[in-house]
Amino acid sequence: RKYLKMVDKLRGPTLLHVVTEKGHGYEPAAEDPVFFHTPPAFREENGKPIPKENGGPPAYTNIARDAIREQMRRDPRVTVLTAAMCQGNKLEPVRDEFPDRFFDTGICESHAVAFAAGQAKAGLRPIVYIYSTFLLRGFDQFFQEVALQDLPVVFLMDRAGVVGADGPTHHGVFDLGYLRIFPNLVVMAPGDANDLRSMLAFALQSEHPCSLRYPKAVATTIAGPRAQVELGKSEELRAGDDGAILCCGTPLADCLEVAEQLSTEGLELRVRNMRFVKPLDRDAIARCLEECPFVLTVEEGALAGGFGSAVLEVAADAGLPTVPIRRLGVPDRFVPHAERSDLLAELGLDAAGIRTACLEMAGRGDKLKGDRELSDLGFRGDPLSSL
Repeated sequence: RKYLKMVDKLRGPTLLHVVTEKGHGYEPAAEDPVFFHTPPAFREENGKPIPKENGGPPAYTNIARDAIREQMRRDPRVTVLTAAMCQGNKLEPVRDEFPDRFFDTGICESHAVAFAAGQAKAGLRPIVYIYSTFLLRGFDQFFQEVALQDLPVVFLMDRAGVVGADGPTHHGVFDLGYLRIFPNLVVMAPGDANDLRSMLAFALQSEHPCSLRYPKAVATTIAGPRAQVELGKSEELRAGDDGAILCCGTPLADCLEVAEQLSTEGLELRVRNMRFVKPLDRDAIARCLEECPFVLTVEEGALAGGFGSAVLEVAADAGLPTVPIRRLGVPDRFVPHAERSDLLAELGLDAAGIRTACLEMAGRGDKLKGDRELSDLGFRGDPLSSL
């Protein structure tokens, strides 16, 4: 207050430098400001915070971390770069095991991307591990240093899709639109934990820049035999001729669940795990449009310029009808704060929303009448009208 009063009496531009202490008033936070930046649920033990174990399946972040460490053990050329996200990306074990191949550039994503390009030019296989939303800060370097020179840099984008309480600054919904415009780039969206591991191995063998995206969520694993990851190829996980669901990324488990449910109601849906947003599996998309009455695209990303838009482009280029295509994704607006599950429900991107879209496309809207669970969803018309 004293210095604010002093500044108020000065004429002309004045710089007031205020030194703050993070965690002031709570000793554990003052001692460990990094942990307490966004702390998980924890218990205190001898005055120290101990994160609580949820006892459930691992998150995609943990799956990615372990896959990175496995690849680094196999190939001494693999490096990891992050931008002040070591803790958020659970990379501490990687940093500790490979200190000479781990690089934290601080809050400077643009430098991380340019630095990775230099490493790739020198023969290394760098992995840039950044939240989807913050990779936007390296857009120019992505263009000039990586894509233009066709350098084999791998981009892992955590927090793709809606992230819940962190809100509109952190929702990673734009990456598909701003990445698929670049020549030379391979854009992937793993459907489950197995895809994530396989795609990372695939990307590190590629001679082109590659990107992978996944949400801040518990990882799912699709049971049964799986096709090997092959450039630009999707995999059919369920056969059907009454309609097709083209799934981009981790909504895959919900898409399969909906298809199984509707099968008991006489609606046999084809489900394809698209895997690649660029290059797209054009042949599979064309077959779905030719053989099925409708095609539903599902993506946890912005509809503007995203995966569904790419499918429409394929149809237009092939002279196929676009009327039977419906896109589920994030509308053209900023998504507010809420629990992740609530946001997915409001956006129609949970199992109930996907089911509703399929029934409407199949002309079975009467099935929705009296279904309280579905009628309570607020995404009809304005997808975010209740938020």
